[in-house]
Amino acid sequence: MLRVVSTLPALRPLLAGSTLLLNARPLLRSRLTRRPFRAVSSSTASPSSSSSGARDFGGVDFGDERLLRCAAAGRAPLRVAVLVSGGVDSSVALRLLHAAGHRCTAFYLKIWFQEDFRNFWSECPWDDDLKYAQAVCDKIDVPLEVVHLSDEYWNHVVSHIINEYRSGRTPNPDVLCNTRIKFGAFLEAIENLGFDYIASGHYAHVVHPSPDDVEGPSVLQLSKDKVKDQTYFLSHLSQTQLRRLLFPLGCITKDEVRRLAAQMDLPNQDRKDSQGICFLGKVKFSEFVERQIGEMEGVLLEAETGDYLGTHRGFWFYTIGQRQGLRLPGGPWYVVEKDVQNNVVFVSRNYYSLDKRRRTFRVGSLNWFSNSGPTNNEQLKCKVRHSPEFHDCTVTQEQTSENGVILVVRLSEDDQGLAAGQFAAFYRDNLCLGSGIILDSWDEMNFPVCARALEIARMEDKSRLGKPVKIMNLEHIVKSEKEAIEVV
Repeated sequence: MLRVVSTLPALRPLLAGSTLLLNARPLLRSRLTRRPFRAVSSSTASPSSSSSGARDFGGVDFGDERLLRCAAAGRAPLRVAVLVSGGVDSSVALRLLHAAGHRCTAFYLKIWFQEDFRNFWSECPWDDDLKYAQAVCDKIDVPLEVVHLSDEYWNHVVSHIINEYRSGRTPNPDVLCNTRIKFGAFLEAIENLGFDYIASGHYAHVVHPSPDDVEGPSVLQLSKDKVKDQTYFLSHLSQTQLRRLLFPLGCITKDEVRRLAAQMDLPNQDRKDSQGICFLGKVKFSEFVERQIGEMEGVLLEAETGDYLGTHRGFWFYTIGQRQGLRLPGGPWYVVEKDVQNNVVFVSRNYYSLDKRRRTFRVGSLNWFSNSGPTNNEQLKCKVRHSPEFHDCTVTQEQTSENGVILVVRLSEDDQGLAAGQFAAFYRDNLCLGSGIILDSWDEMNFPVCARALEIARMEDKSRLGKPVKIMNLEHIVKSEKEAIEVV
């Protein structure tokens, strides 16, 4: 059940009317409890939120229009719900929106699990994050609300991740969290509270149509900082979601954000960027998968020969291109394919060889920000992971009975890290068109597993394989080949 925990008494009547918001109880005692909540019908900014009164804040010159261009949204004041995490990015985003003259309310999403799920989930440092978020809001003079979305996160993100790993695919939690939680469940929760936009500290730029153009679409553009750009994580949002979003950091770089945080003297200015999947805290993802799915011993087969090399803990611990955790000598070894039905992992030491080229793949569950999407044989750029790197590609739409409309993508160069279940995002110049989910990742002409290996994988009694073969080091193999050539 979704619960919004308000730190403002005046906000409770607004929340009480929502069927989603039940049994609210205070999470912490806030110093903001005596400040009256501003009416949603107010059309003027408060003195503390006015852009003129905010220009001298910690030595920052907010007269520089470039700093506020992505926060202004073309008009002010607006009522903006700002997602804060306790990190530097969302804190600077909040301050820029405040300086632009908007009436801001900060929201902290508590998505870590309740203590009665697993003890190790309590290792997540959400308490520290919330303290930093509260300190930043106190300094900027903005109210902070805490929203409990643990159940929604479990049902719509974590459960999906577990099911995808069980199916042999590699999902992206960040894309799912943005689509289903931050700009999904949270957007639904505040839909009737009078906010014009939701904002966050993502590095992306949304360009909205003019207020007179009610039919025009909002578009998602690359941020100024191409290294930190996060449009890949936002590429599966709907047009309805995109129209409600502001990203104040889309017009500045990460270095500028750090510099602004120091000039603003924000309490978290020296905090490091968060890494990994937020709901796990210090827990390794492999440990989480083990607790949720368990282990089931399977065999490792060499893709080129079918030789039995050893055992593994379960195919769900491995993704295409992975080299850690195989525990094989004479490497490096890479995972090149998985037989999910028979719990077999195929590995190779020739992962980057020409016979394993990976240029063509199919994409389903397509989502485009406009109705048209790309045209057949259109040349675009795409990302197959969160990275500054783009691939040039050509796309063709096909109709299938199994997956509906799919996109066949042909890259201009190989990519060895393609994995089914990941997202592929597509771009036309600076514009993100949308994305889809990779269905497969090998060219049919270059499937990496030989017929003998596939046949062995289907054996019901794997004990007939006997002992694993003795693996020779690659250096010995190369030396023997050179000696043979010299003899000839």
